[in-house]
Amino acid sequence: MKVGFIGLGHMGSGMAASLLKAGHELTVYNRTRTKMDPLVAQGAHPSASVSDACRGDVVMTMLADDSAVESVVFDTGGIIDSLGAGGIHISSSTVSVALSERLAEAHAEAGQRFVAAPVFGRPDAAAAAQIFVVAAGPPDAIEAARPLLSAIGKSTFIASEIPKIANLVKLSGNFLLASLIESLGEAIALVGKAGVDRRQYLDFLTSTLFDVPVYKAYGELIVEAKFEPAAFAAPLGYKDIRLAIAAAEGLRVPMPLANLLHQRFLTLLAHGGDKLDWSAIGQLAARDSGEVKV
Repeated sequence: MKVGFIGLGHMGSGMAASLLKAGHELTVYNRTRTKMDPLVAQGAHPSASVSDACRGDVVMTMLADDSAVESVVFDTGGIIDSLGAGGIHISSSTVSVALSERLAEAHAEAGQRFVAAPVFGRPDAAAAAQIFVVAAGPPDAIEAARPLLSAIGKSTFIASEIPKIANLVKLSGNFLLASLIESLGEAIALVGKAGVDRRQYLDFLTSTLFDVPVYKAYGELIVEAKFEPAAFAAPLGYKDIRLAIAAAEGLRVPMPLANLLHQRFLTLLAHGGDKLDWSAIGQLAARDSGEVKV
């Protein structure tokens, strides 16, 4: 398929490379032009503008937040202006439920199709096409998008015919991940201050009751304090928790733990944690105990 890909950050670059490896004809665009160079070297076509990246059947976006997506989609010469009738916009960005609803409506009015397809996984998984995709949208658009979703990920979960549901599922998942990081950090701080070897404790947990990859991955980051360079920066985690809370308010679902996480991320950022991985909230408990500094 002829595909445009916009947004070549930590995740987007790996996803775009997976599309190339799967044999799709790819045109790439990124605001920082040098990020296109490695993909161009692999056979992608460089684009000088968002509009130029919308000449094919599908355009995929992987951008940081609502503001970035709104600019790329709605500005003059953006996706709404440039994508052809019947074309598909696949948004893999983690955005608000409200923006996803707006995107679906705007694309429908323009005679285009919209699929929300946020992903779970870190940059190394994206580079290996091992991320998990949550997709939602009109059945015909989902079916047309399947080859691309299969190329970038290990598996695809079809959540709904309503795009915003995929974004809600993604936000709920990131809430669970942040909850895991916080609780694991508290547990490690508790036993660590009592003199238990953190590494041995983590090995025990993750070889018995918590023999789960995500516990192993985040536990390793917490125990080793490997928060730089950030694979998923703390401000993005803070953003996602705020979006989850906004969605919960709209649905009148109390989420007291999400509000706690909001404060934990705010604390991390207040202490200069903007460049740290979001897993750094897992060391706040140790800092609060007086044992370590973040």
